[in-house]
Amino acid sequence: MSGLDETHDPSRTSWVGSANGHPHFPVQNLPLGIFSAQGTGRRVGAAIGDFILDLLTVGSLLDEDWLDDLSHPVLNAWLARGPQDQRALRRRLSDLLSDEQHRDDVEAALLGQSEATMHLPCIVGDYTDFYVGIHHATNVGRQFRPDQPLLPNYKHVPIGYHGRASSVRASGEPVIRPNGQRKPPEAEEPVFGASRRLDYELELGLWIGRGNRLGEPIPIDQADEAIAGYCLLNDWSARDLQAWEYQPLGPFLAKNFLTSVSPWVVTAEALRPFRKAQPPRPAGDPQPLPYLQGGSAEPALDLTIEALISTEQMRARGLPPHRLSHGNASAAMYWTAAQIVAHHTVNGCNLQPGDLIGTGTLSTDSNDGLGSLLEISRGGKQPVTLPTGETRSFLEDGDELTLTARAERKGFVTIGFGECTGEVVGLA
Repeated sequence: MSGLDETHDPSRTSWVGSANGHPHFPVQNLPLGIFSAQGTGRRVGAAIGDFILDLLTVGSLLDEDWLDDLSHPVLNAWLARGPQDQRALRRRLSDLLSDEQHRDDVEAALLGQSEATMHLPCIVGDYTDFYVGIHHATNVGRQFRPDQPLLPNYKHVPIGYHGRASSVRASGEPVIRPNGQRKPPEAEEPVFGASRRLDYELELGLWIGRGNRLGEPIPIDQADEAIAGYCLLNDWSARDLQAWEYQPLGPFLAKNFLTSVSPWVVTAEALRPFRKAQPPRPAGDPQPLPYLQGGSAEPALDLTIEALISTEQMRARGLPPHRLSHGNASAAMYWTAAQIVAHHTVNGCNLQPGDLIGTGTLSTDSNDGLGSLLEISRGGKQPVTLPTGETRSFLEDGDELTLTARAERKGFVTIGFGECTGEVVGLA
């Protein structure tokens, strides 16, 4: 694990007491995000324990060259600076928040996270969703093509589609049940109305940093440097609309009504201790083409990802959320993040700072690790029974869905991504 420094030291603690032992935001993390509070506009902050450090307020303690890009109400300009400045900022923030001598100068710039509103961290110019979760692709394909769950190209090319950037929102945005056409199996003609098979998808999101020029692909040995950070991503899906519309051009109204992301950009540098080798491909699988080979010896991330549901009845009875999915991200991914970026740009497509890329649904090969209700309920045939006795094949109005992720490895402090939540509401 080359490149580790004092910021990754598990013995490092913060004078911000809530950071020490925090499940998501110890001093070893320090993700960036955009927040607002009463009387302020949108500003750049770093998460530390239960607080947000307002970077503008401590601007005099930072490199003067950084301040213009950190004064924007979005992170695009900052992410465009590339990994060197991002590492330097993280190191400086780690010093300010761990060394007691800085406390008097910094403490006044802390704001409780409960007092702030989080916003989308970037202006998303483009959003692409991939399909690299092989177990998800197999499970879904088996429902429609029992004899050939995976299409012939799956193990040769990272599959993706361009999504709708305008409907990407930060965690907490209401999930308004979408209308559209659906064709029930027993119907001769399609009908119009609200989706009855609303689903979630447990994914990771990649935030692009410096990007590339049109016509200049990013080679795989430089692809990791193009990824400024990571988040959780929920690609809400109307499965009944999707089943009717997706041929021949793929998802449209079934996906573009909302995509939710966790608001904190967890930097690639903070995740450095949790990198590992990608699990080997099964015997007999084709080797990637040369442009998808090489790069880092540790291209995968050791992340535990979860999805939890809380119904109105559960909340009324004071019951905790029920876990629907629990698994390891790298065990679910057939293609790595670097391969996603290399493939996305190999034809000359230009990625820009603040672009968002989804991995696709990350399901493991275990029933405990299925990343969507479509898989868990076997297409609605085997509903999930909740602690209240309620059952769910798909999401109902009033259901709140929460995604979480944490990076864990023996000898290092666990860091998390925060939460990505959304509550389903009916059409007005």
